[in-house]
Amino acid sequence: MVMKRTAKDVALRAGTSVSAVSRAFKPGSALSDDKRKRILEAATELGYATPSGQVASRVNLGTIALVAGDLANPFYPTVLEALSQELFKRERRLILHVAPAGRDVDAVMQQVLDYKVDAAIITSATLSSTLARTCTQRKLPVVLFNRAQPEAGISAVSCDNFAGGRAIGERIVESGRRRIAFVGGLEDTSTHIERWRGFSEALNHAGIPLFAQVSGAFDYGKAFQAVSDLLREGVKPETIFCCNDVMALAAIDAAKACGMQVPGDLAVIGFDDIPMAAWQSYRLTTVRQRIRLMIKECIELIDLIMSDPEHAGTTRLVPGYLIERDSG
Repeated sequence: MVMKRTAKDVALRAGTSVSAVSRAFKPGSALSDDKRKRILEAATELGYATPSGQVASRVNLGTIALVAGDLANPFYPTVLEALSQELFKRERRLILHVAPAGRDVDAVMQQVLDYKVDAAIITSATLSSTLARTCTQRKLPVVLFNRAQPEAGISAVSCDNFAGGRAIGERIVESGRRRIAFVGGLEDTSTHIERWRGFSEALNHAGIPLFAQVSGAFDYGKAFQAVSDLLREGVKPETIFCCNDVMALAAIDAAKACGMQVPGDLAVIGFDDIPMAAWQSYRLTTVRQRIRLMIKECIELIDLIMSDPEHAGTTRLVPGYLIERDSG
């Protein structure tokens, strides 16, 4: 007979109180990162499931968990809506888990494990190697959406960010503009790395040096400030490629606030094609991610991993395509 583990067992293993164990499973609760990590690791080692997880494990057959870390970016609510619709058509259910701002998804992954879902899709966040191993041990298929962590052996479905970045670079080179700036995102993310790699390769191939590079951290406010500072310099860029659309919208607003015309004085290009990119006040030129196709690939990959775990660690790239509008 297998002994049922309790919160007290976890507290003893982690060297904490029982109340701290309870708080560890509530994202955003008052608990240090170090203590939460110890508790979650102890729970995993002991095979502990919270009471809510024990109940959920009996009712969540046919359910996919979506774990998100940045719903402030309109790209991800669009993904959520499309994923929900696709799962509904397939008579499957969706449970959303949102990681607290500024935290990785480890804070909520224990909840996902407790719920005994069929699989988990992780967007706009990364999974630690420890939790990746735990998911493998628990036989929980995990697929990253528009993220890649090949070193952790996690499967992924992503836009071909490298090809998209290169296409933007080639388009700017063909435009004849030469003072070219880049507004980057978070430097440790695969989206930033691959878009920058493709973009810089196109410029290098044409023998054109980058005029300026600033960080917008995938955030509207930070990008607005960074571009505003850049446009106050004596010699200004002629074109800006922003690593996502949110930052591109900020760049357009910053240019207008400085009295510049877009695209007359400054061309701006983004990446993602969020709904606001088509708004009349922006008319943003951007790379469109084929969200619905990416979702279908994601679900197919989950089903393959469920039937044959050897498929784990597979990465599928879906090509995007350039949407020509008025901004650049």
